[in-house]
Amino acid sequence: MPLYEYRCQACGYSFEKIQSFSAEPERVCPKCNGQLIRPMSAPALQFKGSGWYINDYSSKGSSSAAAPAAAGEGSAAAPADTSAPAASTPPTTPSPTPSA
Repeated sequence: MPLYEYRCQACGYSFEKIQSFSAEPERVCPKCNGQLIRPMSAPALQFKGSGWYINDYSSKGSSSAAAPAAAGEGSAAAPADTSAPAASTPPTTPSPTPSA
């Protein structure tokens, strides 16, 4: 059943009430007997169960991104070793080949 918000036009009192779809809306303020309005508000939705992106698919992207970081944790010195020789070695120029 939906939760409806009501606000009094006379005193400003606001409250929420759970009502069925077929129930008549409240018309009289319980505090001052003034006229009530039902303001438009964002619905409170909560997706439960399987089949929703947040439940089934969102964790797959974060776990695959974490996998390379986890693999590199055990060998922290390996990336430094592979990049150091490439940076310190001067580029080689091809030597001319003798023509026969």
